[in-house]
Amino acid sequence: MGAQKTTTQQKPVTTAKSDMAEVRYTEAEIQSLDWREHIRLRPGMYIGKLGDGSSPEDGIYVLLKEVLDNSIDEYAMGFGKQIDVTIDERGVYVRDYGRGIPLGKVVDVVSRINTGAKYDSKAFKKSVGLNGVGTKAVNALSEYFKVVAYRDGQCKWAEFEFGKLKKESKLEPTTEPNGTAVFFKPDGGMFRHFRWVTEYVEQQLWNYAYLNAGLKIVFNGKTFQSKNGLLDLLTKKTNAEHIRYPIIHLVGEDIEIAFTHGDHYGEQYYSFVNGQNTTQGGTHLNAFREALVKTVRDHFKKNFDAKDIRESIIAAVSVRVEEPVFESQTKTRLGSDRISPDGPNIRTWMSDFLCKALDDYLHKNPETAKEMLKRIQQSERERKDIADVKKLANQRAKAANIHNKKLRDCRYHLNEKGPEEKRLESTLFITEGDSASGSLTKARNVDTQAVFSLRGKPLNCYGLTKKIVYQNEEFNLLQHALNIEDSLEDLRYNRVVIATDADVDGMHIRLLLLTFFLQFFPDLVRNGHLYILETPLFRVRDKQQTFYCYSEAEKQEAIQKLRGKPEITRFKGLGEISPSEFGRFIGPDMRLEPVILNEGANLDHILDYYMGKNTPERQEFIIENLRIELDAADSETAQDTATTEMVSEDAATNG
Repeated sequence: MGAQKTTTQQKPVTTAKSDMAEVRYTEAEIQSLDWREHIRLRPGMYIGKLGDGSSPEDGIYVLLKEVLDNSIDEYAMGFGKQIDVTIDERGVYVRDYGRGIPLGKVVDVVSRINTGAKYDSKAFKKSVGLNGVGTKAVNALSEYFKVVAYRDGQCKWAEFEFGKLKKESKLEPTTEPNGTAVFFKPDGGMFRHFRWVTEYVEQQLWNYAYLNAGLKIVFNGKTFQSKNGLLDLLTKKTNAEHIRYPIIHLVGEDIEIAFTHGDHYGEQYYSFVNGQNTTQGGTHLNAFREALVKTVRDHFKKNFDAKDIRESIIAAVSVRVEEPVFESQTKTRLGSDRISPDGPNIRTWMSDFLCKALDDYLHKNPETAKEMLKRIQQSERERKDIADVKKLANQRAKAANIHNKKLRDCRYHLNEKGPEEKRLESTLFITEGDSASGSLTKARNVDTQAVFSLRGKPLNCYGLTKKIVYQNEEFNLLQHALNIEDSLEDLRYNRVVIATDADVDGMHIRLLLLTFFLQFFPDLVRNGHLYILETPLFRVRDKQQTFYCYSEAEKQEAIQKLRGKPEITRFKGLGEISPSEFGRFIGPDMRLEPVILNEGANLDHILDYYMGKNTPERQEFIIENLRIELDAADSETAQDTATTEMVSEDAATNG
């Protein structure tokens, strides 16, 4: 919900003694929580934010990951070549063909905290989960959880509800191959209105496949398998027409790197530690970025600016270390500075590997070295070309921020620091106009939600160079508000939400903002930070009940539920929704539609199709899709609607 206004009565100043007397501290205030109660009381400590599934960092995907990590560890140890995953309305089923949990410990492994085999580094030397917590958290946060272990012709199973053991079997004979099966259904009361986004699940599974070449994962009948590891990952993430030279693939003991340079803006990284996708990077990624700069400078014998070397790079980096230390239980950032307790520094280890492997590669492939040099020199020219424009724009942005009414920041960033769960909740709403931004500002949660107000329609920036980001005041202030001028490492808000009116103008502002991010900051989209805010189109109410409806179908359903003739309001703009109502739509039940780039999506083709000069093709596309959406409507009405949208879209496209 939005921030609640409260009125407090000021009390007279009291002495320390009287203050202390008001706070009880006796045996009655001391509590001891069992493992299940603690996980359910403080889920953020174990899985980050709960969420509803609209973000790849939401808790349901962490639950899936925790179960899969155990299966992956079995494969890494040489046991089991396939993992089966099924997700449907009943829940999640994961079956591996590893050794199977030792039958006498089946219940303990999933319900006794700090129980597991991974404390002995000889058994699981470079595992990602070392704390004995993973499946216990899944168990505690599921309304139903079942584990079955198959081992040497025998099996044992146990069933739980909200982490409490309900049934367990004795040892039973089985013809099933060895392995472990887990079925769980997330707690709907805790993960409110959650849904599985297939693209997020598939991305998880592809990452597992890339990092474990040869492993076969079958998800709802679809197979995920890689033969060439990170080379396959980068091949799928890039378009051969838009990379400057063939992907460089380097493999060593406990390290694998693949990278190339493209035509895009910024730096794009996929980083992994022990099979875990470290979306926030960490010491290993920092070490790679430093080592790359050093190696390139040494090879070409020129002191290039580090930004020019890394500009437009796309790289995947995977390392395996002993006893990794992550900065949170969700393991999104590596904090370890050594590859093992007694091993070398990660920076030294990375530098030694890259300086030899990459330098050797460039000497053996002079054409690749030549193309790399040309790309670096191009970045150098472009940087110098916009240096003056950038300097002036930064001065304007700094001056504007003194009295900047465009950005109404949140307390999390005004204080600059906060817990991990607050970082995950931090949100910037981008909206247009005073009325819409006013309603959002009054309704928001001031702790974690900020508002950035646009002035009119943004510029169509398709095909323009990055110089326009600094020359255009709206774009320049927006990139400064997000703190993404140089990289996404210091992105100030985990969620960037486009909040525009549900009319033709609002759709076009949304389209132009999408173009801005995809053109200049595609990593923001690829890393799952960009969303569209869904707000209700209708309010249907009588004297007893009120329904907020997000579609015509929901409106008709609400009308049927109310007796008599209800009052129906059509919200055409965000400014028409009162702050008290708006709080419902940006609170715990907020509906966010993630902006997702599917695997292998050709970004250049997408932007050219929707924002280029192919007006007749785009018109045909709009008309055809409107026919699908409005198949029950009169065709002439649909045609009129299509014409209206096309005229507005072409006006936006042309400037």
